[in-house]
Amino acid sequence: MRNLFVRKLYLWPRFHIAVNSFLEKHKPEVVEIHVSMTPAMRAIQTSVLDILNACLRELKRYNPALEVEDLSLENAIGKPFDKTIRHYLDPLWHQLGAKTKSLVQDLKILRTLLLYLTQYDCVTFLNLLESLKASEKAFGENSGWLFLDASTSMFVNARARVYRIADEKLNQKGKVSEKSDVKKENELKRELVLESNPKWEALREVLKEIENENKNSEDLGGPGQVLICASDDRACAQLREYIIAGAEAFLTRLYNKTLGKDEKAEEVWIKDRKAVKSKGNARPDTGPQAKKAKLAAFSKQNKHKKQQDRTIIQMIGKTEEEKGEQLEVEDNKELSSSQESIIEETIPEDFHVNLPSDCYYGIFKNPLTVIHPLQGCSDPYALTRVLHEVEPRYVVLYDAELTFVRQLEIYKASRPGKPLRVYFLIYGGSTEEQRYLTALRKEKEAFEKLIREKASMVIPEEREGRDETNLDLVRDAKPASVSTDTRKAGGQEQKSAQQTVIVDMREFRSELPSLIHRRGIDIEPVTLEVGDYILTPDICVERKSISDLIGSLNNGRLYTQCTSMSRYYKRPILLIEFDPNKSFSLIPRGSLHQEISSNDVTSKLTLLTLHFPKLRILWCPSPHATAELFEELKQNHPQPDAETAMAVTADSEILPESDKYNPGPQDFLLKMPGINAKNCRALMNHIKSIAELVTLSKDELSKILGNAANATQLFDFIHLTYGEAISKGKSKR
Repeated sequence: MRNLFVRKLYLWPRFHIAVNSFLEKHKPEVVEIHVSMTPAMRAIQTSVLDILNACLRELKRYNPALEVEDLSLENAIGKPFDKTIRHYLDPLWHQLGAKTKSLVQDLKILRTLLLYLTQYDCVTFLNLLESLKASEKAFGENSGWLFLDASTSMFVNARARVYRIADEKLNQKGKVSEKSDVKKENELKRELVLESNPKWEALREVLKEIENENKNSEDLGGPGQVLICASDDRACAQLREYIIAGAEAFLTRLYNKTLGKDEKAEEVWIKDRKAVKSKGNARPDTGPQAKKAKLAAFSKQNKHKKQQDRTIIQMIGKTEEEKGEQLEVEDNKELSSSQESIIEETIPEDFHVNLPSDCYYGIFKNPLTVIHPLQGCSDPYALTRVLHEVEPRYVVLYDAELTFVRQLEIYKASRPGKPLRVYFLIYGGSTEEQRYLTALRKEKEAFEKLIREKASMVIPEEREGRDETNLDLVRDAKPASVSTDTRKAGGQEQKSAQQTVIVDMREFRSELPSLIHRRGIDIEPVTLEVGDYILTPDICVERKSISDLIGSLNNGRLYTQCTSMSRYYKRPILLIEFDPNKSFSLIPRGSLHQEISSNDVTSKLTLLTLHFPKLRILWCPSPHATAELFEELKQNHPQPDAETAMAVTADSEILPESDKYNPGPQDFLLKMPGINAKNCRALMNHIKSIAELVTLSKDELSKILGNAANATQLFDFIHLTYGEAISKGKSKR
């Protein structure tokens, strides 16, 4: 309200009498279908929740300062949990140990597993699980949760949904021990189970019901159009293929594409092992065939590992939209001929509907049936446009999304005469249902909080900014109580030059430029290669937050920036901004050692100040304090020139002191032993070149440098041969 210059705030929550009465009059017909999860799905969900709870307990144990209420299991399965945990841990991220960071990553993976369980099919879920296990083994960083009993149960149930091993002698986990002898090939053959997703069956029944109603829809003006909404692109692509090809064909193709490759690799491995054993037990490893077999098996395993590693990166690292696109491309490539014929019979190959969104998946043209993702579209209003363009009579919500439910209510209320039926598919007693209920509760709590805030909010009269009384619109405001100094020309008003600061374009993402402008200083935005703010022709400022500072120190970028600033400006400044409300420490709590390590942030900062004596470090608690500091630094100094500042680049040869010193040899001198920033200038004033430096005696060097020890170091470095230096070093030992 302050930024928008408005005084009045109106809140219209759903439970407002006027809103509620209107929505009640024009309610869409809602059919809630609570789908039961299969026993295996329920067992997997219980296992994941147990592991999630264990990880949360560990996180609280390692970080007692975290808010316990926000880190509950109910919040952990909600969508905003990632933002919540980052909000608490971001200021302390550089202080956290490896265990805490690993736990945060584990929580992210477990939440992904819960989403995959309810949104996708059994093969995709198992593929993710197997990829997780393979990547953990490959990198040798086993997370603790993989060893829990709940984890074993999860793997067993996930595999049981896809296949079972025919031989009863094998253990229940479906694993073959590596030490056991090679068994017959038929013992390793899997009997495919390929458990169908319960929501798929519910969706098929809903579509049959809609089809039957459309046959007798003459009273309603013809068959009604259907919009099916799923969570993302991958879910939409899967639903489209399921509706067209059927569950069995789709799951079989998916299995052959992902997990079926493992079986082929295993068969090749068994044949290679048999070939090795058939050569005899006397010399099992000497024959060329055995070596080839080993090499082949090794290459297969490596290839398999790479494939699985790539799969996990695709599953977790990529955005949902990229996932869907990739899946659709692969699906189109690998469709079998029989499935292609089915698709050709059902829909034309070029199914293009003139819709404002390019994310939809068409199924039938008459009546128009379209699947559209709820999330992951490049255009955030794509679904709204499709809703108004298609004007569906039937909407099937395959995945629960509160924002779209509210959108449908308004859509129906704005078209009071036209019928709308919403089929709401949700797993009963699942995390999906709990996530939806939590979102409903938080929506109500948010409105209640806003209402309470509004009741106690005090708004000044001048907030609208209609006149000059609003302080936010005043630049360079000085209090009236400031007395004029009569010593300066009898108190006459002094004409001062307008203050200017040159600001790098990238800095406008922060609020500091606007705060500087508010203090009556003009801002000149340009693209700077050296520094972020140029206050005067001599003062250059590089601004860093705490996280930026630590990152720049670790990757060496700050050293380069300080080198450039020190070379081109007389007074380089490193400004470090921190938030006084968030505690920070440059050293993690657990790493306070007696020995000073060069890897510590404090050590690197100390080395920076030693290496750049001209560099000044300023610590500021807020952007407001920084703006005030800039104003003070600029007092009684000339204004900077934008063209000169832009001309200064990392490779620029125009130097402030280029007429006196060449920067290349100056850097070379500073690297020599015995020469430092203090005596470097004295040496450069006495000699014209490095060639002249070589001719100087030890006494002459001692006089110039003012220190006999430094002179000896430099003289020995120049005149001692490598052999003499080595022998001298040995004699010292």
